[in-house]
Amino acid sequence: MEKRAETGESLPETKRSGARKLEPGLHFVATPIGAARDITLRGLDILRDADVLAAEDTRTLRHLMEIHGVPLNGRPLISYHDHNGSAARPRVLRALEEGLAVAYASEAGTPLVADPGYQLGRAAIEAGYKVLAAPGPSAVLAALTVSGLPTDRFLFAGFPPNTSSARRRWLRELAGIPATVVFYESPKRVGEMLRDLAQEFGGERQAAVCRELTKRFEEVRRASLDELASEFADLSVKGEIVVLVDRRHGSAFGPEDMDRALRDRLGRMSVKDAAAEVAEALGLPRRDVYQAALAMEKDE
Repeated sequence: MEKRAETGESLPETKRSGARKLEPGLHFVATPIGAARDITLRGLDILRDADVLAAEDTRTLRHLMEIHGVPLNGRPLISYHDHNGSAARPRVLRALEEGLAVAYASEAGTPLVADPGYQLGRAAIEAGYKVLAAPGPSAVLAALTVSGLPTDRFLFAGFPPNTSSARRRWLRELAGIPATVVFYESPKRVGEMLRDLAQEFGGERQAAVCRELTKRFEEVRRASLDELASEFADLSVKGEIVVLVDRRHGSAFGPEDMDRALRDRLGRMSVKDAAAEVAEALGLPRRDVYQAALAMEKDE
């Protein structure tokens, strides 16, 4: 007899009668970051047909399924989050071992992006089980779309450290990356973070602050880091925050930026390739960058 995962440890002994066949394996399902209708049709199919469901927040998943008329039908619903991963993973792996289809849903957005699903995915792969993705909503991609900043190359950096000193050291390492950098941040710290960004990246850098994407009070502010830091200095905001910062261009870069960018690449690229990439990214003469790279390589 089937029991819910929240009240018992048993897994289904047989397939649900009449259910459509879903491929055995771990199915990562992207869920809406705001508007419930952003769930994909395939995502709903997987939630309907999976033998076992797992979620970062089981209440959120239950609510989403209720909105779209997807019944739980007594299937196990496993809570899997940062604080119980080591205890919950064996239950998921046991279901996979039994040849069942398991659907995992993040609380909002794409699983594994600022989400506890990474260890679960790694464990399933290492055990030889199939891992599949049902793509869909992502705060990173939604923010890039509306930011007005370059999207040809971007880096998702996640959440910055909480304290200013640690945050500034961390941001300093990212300042020279030749790409749009995307951060998540708490609304309580976004003003402090923008201040530190202006100091470490340069106040002239163009940026965007996206709040409550796809929700009723969605807001996007686009300006330089100096301007945004000033706007948010004493501003009380609520909701999910995504901060994006453009790469610096041309003469805005100094020698320390070139050195930092070269060091980042010389460990994994040839001198010629590292110099070419840095010169293009920073808008500097290729010959000068090449000479600097040669000197750096010789010193090391």
